[in-house]
Amino acid sequence: MIRSRVATLSVVALMVAACGSNAEAPKKKTELTLYNDKGAWSKYFEAMGALSKQQISLNMKPVGYTDSAQYQAFIKASFRTNVKPDLFTWQTGGMLQEIVKQKQVADTSAVWQEAIKAGDLSPDLQPYYTVDGKQYCVPLNVAYWGMFYNKKVFDKYDLQPPTTWDDLVKIADTLKKNKVTPFYHTSVLFSFVWFEQLMAGTDPDLYDKLSTGKAKYTDPGVVAVMLKWKQLIDAGYFVNPGDKTDPADLLKTGKTAMVSFGTFFNTSMTQRDMKAGEDYGFFVIPNANPSLPKTSMIFESGPLCSLAKAPDPDASTKYLKWWTTDKAQETWATSRGDVSANPKVAIKDAALADVTKDAGSGKYRLVNRYFEATPPPILTAALDGFGKFVTEPGSYQEVLQTIQKAADEYWSTHQ
Repeated sequence: MIRSRVATLSVVALMVAACGSNAEAPKKKTELTLYNDKGAWSKYFEAMGALSKQQISLNMKPVGYTDSAQYQAFIKASFRTNVKPDLFTWQTGGMLQEIVKQKQVADTSAVWQEAIKAGDLSPDLQPYYTVDGKQYCVPLNVAYWGMFYNKKVFDKYDLQPPTTWDDLVKIADTLKKNKVTPFYHTSVLFSFVWFEQLMAGTDPDLYDKLSTGKAKYTDPGVVAVMLKWKQLIDAGYFVNPGDKTDPADLLKTGKTAMVSFGTFFNTSMTQRDMKAGEDYGFFVIPNANPSLPKTSMIFESGPLCSLAKAPDPDASTKYLKWWTTDKAQETWATSRGDVSANPKVAIKDAALADVTKDAGSGKYRLVNRYFEATPPPILTAALDGFGKFVTEPGSYQEVLQTIQKAADEYWSTHQ
């Protein structure tokens, strides 16, 4: 009797479990949400969603943020809540390592192997997406940093893109004498741009050592770079760092003649109906130290990721695989007037095409962007410090000491 009841209960339990599993089986998605910190790119993401629906029967809806801090807080909160993105943008370097260590991001090693074999991704990019021997995320975009300049302003004063650092300083002198502000800089978020450029163009080995804790921000070589930066500020070459005007608008109006940014800034130019080669141009910034064997070029690649516990892992992986293909990248790059992580994609802008080709040929020494190269706790102190420095150039010693204090605290437990 007891055995009969047990058998009956077992059958009932199996039936309930079976019914429950059918009822709870997740529905396969036909539309994914892509959360991102690039709100200004919404129309480009929407175009990619329409294209993916057509090509792989999987639509994508972007949800864009414009505040980086709010965006990062949302993504990290999604690790603990039921509001989870199918796809999301992030950063390489310390920020990617952080969420990988927390086991929050999906392994994409197989995607990388397939894409490299097909020629859709370069193995040169792979290290930036590798943590403990495995790959995570795929490249949302790549960018090479240089100088965008107002071509009409240059033509007006008979100026040509510089080939040496001294040439660049002479151009700045000419512009200042004619009441044109030579350079853009800011005290918020991108406050690191001129530090990384001067550091990489003066001593790229020292730059790399800072990112791994093998050098200190108070070392003589770093102090010398801050003094060179201070000289440029004291000479009156920069806009007011507190100016909230979009740098693209400053460049278009000629209020600022040059803006140092990644090639993604080209999108801002095309959004303002500016024509490459006619209204603006792009040049690689010469080394501040002319004795270096190669010109240092700042490089970055932004990841497109999926959560380890994504709502529909198969759909998210399918989308990431498609994203790397030339069919997808042709539209993604050309719609924004930018370069692509896929080597097969042709770049229409001649200047950017040349930079992409030269960067891939080994002509330049590629240097990982400071934002990705620097561990997050040190980066936070540095962004605040550089923001203070551009408004108070005399504070450089105090700024470096404050950043080094954060570095000491971090490296004491992360060696």
